[in-house]
Amino acid sequence: MKIENAKIINLPKILDERGNLSFLQENSQIPFKIERSYWIYDVPGGEVRGGHSYTTNQEIIIALSGGFDVVLDDGTQKSTVSLNRSYVGLYVPAGLWRHMENFSTNSVAFVVASTAFDEADYVRDYKFYQNSNR
Repeated sequence: MKIENAKIINLPKILDERGNLSFLQENSQIPFKIERSYWIYDVPGGEVRGGHSYTTNQEIIIALSGGFDVVLDDGTQKSTVSLNRSYVGLYVPAGLWRHMENFSTNSVAFVVASTAFDEADYVRDYKFYQNSNR
């Protein structure tokens, strides 16, 4: 999998003087059926989350509050995507190494995933990942 397969997805934005609304729908704004959702919050300053790839799982990552950087790595090249708008998602296909860093105070990362949690789907050894993607 190459970094170019990851992409920014602009979610619908309904503007209203009472407050704005955005949404996502499986097989519409996102290219998969949602099997799981989770969120990451209260990340202490300087901490890094992630640090793995998936064999089959695909994800959309959204900064619901605050901001953070997602570092994508395909084994030969790296790219950093800053997320800080609740109407912008980052599609991360299976096979890309990723980690999240530089969390702002009170940030919330919301993630929807194409598979239920399965520890066997994770690749957590970076050297193994690098060697298998050459």
